[in-house]
Amino acid sequence: MATKEVIEEVAEETQAPEIDSKYRLIILAAKRSKQLQRGARPRIEIDTVKHKNTRIALEEVMRGRVNFTLTDPDADKE
Repeated sequence: MATKEVIEEVAEETQAPEIDSKYRLIILAAKRSKQLQRGARPRIEIDTVKHKNTRIALEEVMRGRVNFTLTDPDADKE
């Protein structure tokens, strides 16, 4: 189980500069983990028998292998 210190350390180690907080990191990893559970293939070389989907997803996000875009919710109102 991940502790607060581990999550903060992982957030600092991420290669993607767009991930500006540990909360964004966790949300991205959770969404990617759901994709993996539904049958998506991992984007990194990792033993899927030894590692759970959540760990694989977190590692993918840390390495910058998960593409995402930031949207401004206020932009829709204009």
